[in-house]
Amino acid sequence: MYAKYIKRIMDFILSLSAIVVLSPLLMSLTIIGGIKMKGNPFFTQERPGRREKVFKLIKFRTMTNAKDKDGTLLPDEVRLNGYGKFLRSTSLDELPELFNICKGDMSIIGPRPLLVQYLPYYTEIEKHRHDVRPGLSGLAQVNGRNLVKWDQRLAMDVEYVNNITFMGDVQIIFKTIKKVFAKEDIATDTLTVEPYLDEERKVKVSI
Repeated sequence: MYAKYIKRIMDFILSLSAIVVLSPLLMSLTIIGGIKMKGNPFFTQERPGRREKVFKLIKFRTMTNAKDKDGTLLPDEVRLNGYGKFLRSTSLDELPELFNICKGDMSIIGPRPLLVQYLPYYTEIEKHRHDVRPGLSGLAQVNGRNLVKWDQRLAMDVEYVNNITFMGDVQIIFKTIKKVFAKEDIATDTLTVEPYLDEERKVKVSI
């Protein structure tokens, strides 16, 4: 009942309310981001959602579009400036995803939307992470985030899908808030402990 009907209604009401309440902050970050990033303050990227339907995820940009003399983008670590690190460390870069939630592309809680290029590399069980809308936060995010190995992260995604409850979502929300304020498990640089999923599983297949 909750997962099928109530969850989406709550997502819409809460995300819309958050957009209204946080509108001054969203506007300020949009203006500051435009200045700091010397252009478009937003970053959009295609991600697979429910039933693997691709949508455009929107975040605040944390890297500039700085290029070398040949017009090639500079390395990530060069384009990630102090403002971008601040957005990542506070998770403020995720705020525009409230619009994705309001629209229905995402949910407040669910498996994080990963890259489209990962789709061919999920196991049959892991594919069930796309049975629901992806989330702003999720079970894996409050249990290590990208510091946890891929197999564990994806297993937690499926575990969440198989056990969606109102109280479970509430617990994840409060754990997320705690981690954001404590700045736990947040990668502020461009590197993660784990390689990209497709790269990792290509290696396993070739061995």
